[in-house]
Order: sequence, then C-alpha cells, then structure tokens
Amino acid sequence: MSENLQIRIENSFTAIAPEQWDALMGVRPGLDGAGYNPFLSHAYLSSLEESGSACAQTGWLGHHLLLETEDGKLIGALPAYLKNHSQGEYVFDHGWADAFERAGGHYYPKLQASLPFTPATAPHLLVREGYDKPTVQKVLAEALMTVSDRLDVSSAHVTFVPEEETAVFDDAGYLHRTDQQFHFLNQGYAAYADFLETLASRKRKALKKERRVALEAGITIDWLTGDDLTEDIWDQFFEFYMDTGSRKWGRPYLTREFYSLIGERMARDILLVMAKRDGRYIAGAINFIGSDALFGRHWGCVEDHRFLHFEVCYHQAIDFAIANNLARVEAGAQGEHKLARGYVPVTTHSAHYITHEGLRNAVAEFLVHEREDVAHFNDILSAHAPYKKSE
Repeated sequence: MSENLQIRIENSFTAIAPEQWDALMGVRPGLDGAGYNPFLSHAYLSSLEESGSACAQTGWLGHHLLLETEDGKLIGALPAYLKNHSQGEYVFDHGWADAFERAGGHYYPKLQASLPFTPATAPHLLVREGYDKPTVQKVLAEALMTVSDRLDVSSAHVTFVPEEETAVFDDAGYLHRTDQQFHFLNQGYAAYADFLETLASRKRKALKKERRVALEAGITIDWLTGDDLTEDIWDQFFEFYMDTGSRKWGRPYLTREFYSLIGERMARDILLVMAKRDGRYIAGAINFIGSDALFGRHWGCVEDHRFLHFEVCYHQAIDFAIANNLARVEAGAQGEHKLARGYVPVTTHSAHYITHEGLRNAVAEFLVHEREDVAHFNDILSAHAPYKKSE
C-alpha cells in the first residue's frame, strides 16, 4: 500500500461512524467470505458502551485502534479496552496477575482486545474490502504491541481469535494460548430427526426423554425475534437475567438499557428462546444470529424445572440452527455437560503480548504445557461424543 496511513486511538464508539465501522471485513456479510458476526457490529459494541455495561466506570475504557488514510477513511481496526481487572473475559489470567503482583509487579492496567462479556470467536484484525489483508493485519497486530509499550502496561490480550488470525499474532511475537468450547456442527440436517439418527441408540433415547421431561409441567417454548422483542418482553427477560446472574456471578454485567438498545438496533440478529407456563414466561435464553452461526449467550429463570436449562439453551438452539440452515451453534464458554447434548469439543485461540521479560518467559513455559493438556483433553472428550461410532 502506497498511501500514508496512521493509527489513531479512539475511546468511544460514538465517535466512530457506524457505516465506516460496518464496512470492515468480517462485519458485513459477503466480504471475503467472512460472513456476518453480530458481536462485531457497531450496533452491538456501541450498545455495550452507551448502556453503561462496558465503559470506563465498569473498568472497560475503550482504546480502539483505528487504521486510517490521510483523509480519515477507516481501512482497519482492532477493538480494544484498557482494563483494571480481568472480569467478563472468559480467558482467565488471574493466576498470571497474582504471580506478577506477588513478585512486585503491577499487572493492571492491561490492554484487552476482546468483545466484552462475549466468549465468541470473531475476527479481531478488521480490514476494509479492497485493501491488502495481510499487510493491514500485520500493521494492526504490531500497533497493539507498540501501544502497550508506550502505555507501559503489563500486557495486551487478544482473546477468541479465529484460527486463521493466529499466524499473524504468532509472527508478531505474541504468545499463543488455547482453550476449549463446545459447538454443535450442523451436518446439513434437513430436520431434527436426521440429527437424532446420527446418535448412538442409548444417547438418542436419553436425549428424547430429557426433552420430554423438560416440558412435562405444561411448559411451551416460543422463539422471539425482530418485532417480537418489545419492551415488555425485555423487562421479563431482564428479570430472568438478574435473578440467575446474581446467583451465578454475584453482579450481572449488563444493564437493562443494553437490552433496549440492541432491541432497537439489531432485533433481527437476536433470538430469544422463552419458556412459558400457565400463561407467563418463566425462563429464557438470548442468542445472536450470524450469517452462518447461532451464538448462545446467557439465560435466566424464575422457576426451576428439571432439564429446562438444557432445553432452552441447547436443544432449542439446535432446532433453530437446523431450521435456518446455520452451520453451527456456539453455546458459550466451558460446559462438558454439552457433550451429551450433541455439542463437540473445539479448540479456541488467544494471543498474548507480555511486556515484562520475566513474566513473558514464565507464561510462555506455562502455555507449552497448557496447549498440550487442552489438545489431550479434547481428544478424550471427542472419543466420548454421543454420535455413532464409525465402522
């Protein structure tokens, strides 16, 4: 590229034109085959910020790297945050922080290039159509290191990186970390019954029984999207989220305003799976719809019913993916219980730049063994998937 380019740091999405941001590769459908990921959209990221969910007051100060031409055209970006804690990330570095602090260092603040509260793999090195992708990605990866050095922070972390981006970060000198999630992979099933036929007989019977028991108390399931997502529906779902989230996390991350904003800005990218009993909703799960994937995020309930969590979060997501020809369901972080429900282990990736040499060496040694453990555990779990064994 012969143009004079510059990296600019922007703290707020309100200062970034939505049409410029959404023109980046990996955000709009059909650009370089990357597809649409709703978590990268300006609508989603700005809603997190404007609602007070991910902002300076909650420890997520925007520090987004924008690569621009001289006339201000946005041709590349790396969304990032300056953080003073490690909450809401799902790739855990608390042990690194504790060790560094005990040794007399200061782990926080750090830079976090991630989607807040969202453990979904998505492109991070965003490139506008028509520009040289490898060059722009290299510039962005190296710029994050430079910014880290200039800020004198301990580290920069890029989490849930697509496998095709890992080489860019590896070449730049980042440390490579792996972890595990469970995804449902749609093998072109025409109907749910076709999926069931791929399961071992005992597993198929157990799954059918589980789904039947989940609805025994007269519970019905609704799929709500688009115009179905009224403020009344969001009020009900937020009650579920606060009840379950308060017990699970202590303090839920998302504000009520967040749901209103995404309902206004991206309702057709959202699927609420809502469970109803005696004329009222008692539980629900929120999912986001990409061009080739359904992303399960979180759920909540105000009544406890056996297996209802599995039905609302996992089985219904598979139903929706098959009905809408989506290639996979990403059901969020962790959860070996997903294996029995047709989800299989997949490897996730992250990249880490550690500025302190001693800490970097210690983390690098740790990651060698951790990657081996993740690969070994994935092999073990894959062998116990519920699918019929090949002859």
